[in-house]
Amino acid sequence: MIHYAVEGHVARVTIDRPDVLNALDAPSTQALEAIWQRIETDRDIRAVVLTGVGARAFCAGADMKGGSGRSGLEYWAHSTPGGFGALSLRTTLDVPVIARVNGHALGGGLEMMLGCDIAVASDHASFGLPEARVGRLPLDGGMVLLQRQIGFRPAMAMMLTGRRIKAPEALACGLVNEVVPPAELDAAVDRWLAELLACAPLSLRAIKQTVRRTAQLAAADAQALRLPAVVECLASADANEGVAAFVEKRPPVWTGR
Repeated sequence: MIHYAVEGHVARVTIDRPDVLNALDAPSTQALEAIWQRIETDRDIRAVVLTGVGARAFCAGADMKGGSGRSGLEYWAHSTPGGFGALSLRTTLDVPVIARVNGHALGGGLEMMLGCDIAVASDHASFGLPEARVGRLPLDGGMVLLQRQIGFRPAMAMMLTGRRIKAPEALACGLVNEVVPPAELDAAVDRWLAELLACAPLSLRAIKQTVRRTAQLAAADAQALRLPAVVECLASADANEGVAAFVEKRPPVWTGR
């Protein structure tokens, strides 16, 4: 089951399958796809928090015991375009997403975290892509995203051995932004949210769109692109408001326009 709620300018998406370590099945993935589409069309939403219910798992990947029974080739042929959870490879969600990693992020769960922009983890969380240990592959973004986000050797060590790493090692290699005790996880996420909401929402959209869509381009080619979110940001009333607020020494009032 997937829970979705909006509080102010923040959307909160929660995976609720504690009996199977918050593993995703086909209905859960379909529900997530509908939620991401909804967020993409709601311009009042300025940030998203993705997490799992309980303290055991953020998401442990696909539900292998209760899955579809498809072969690896069949799964690959019919994989979700947006990647695991319709998020790991998604290119149309320009709102910043924070992963609130409350426990294990394994397989597709780690891939989904790689599709987020900021990751805050409980100090008992663990991370891994164990697919090679069961004769499968991290097809939903793991093989292509992990090495781009943490570097070749730590990424290969994780994928080729299938081993889990603990939160301190994940922090050291840049896989997560912050590690805190479980009791401080919500406060840490709220601090990150406050910093995001202090920024112009159109600036955040333009930055994320640029980073996500130009990562594999040469710097000059990326700089030359005229992406829609960049044009919208530079032509916005918020662009003028930000400068005016700085000059007048007051907090800016963002309208998202």
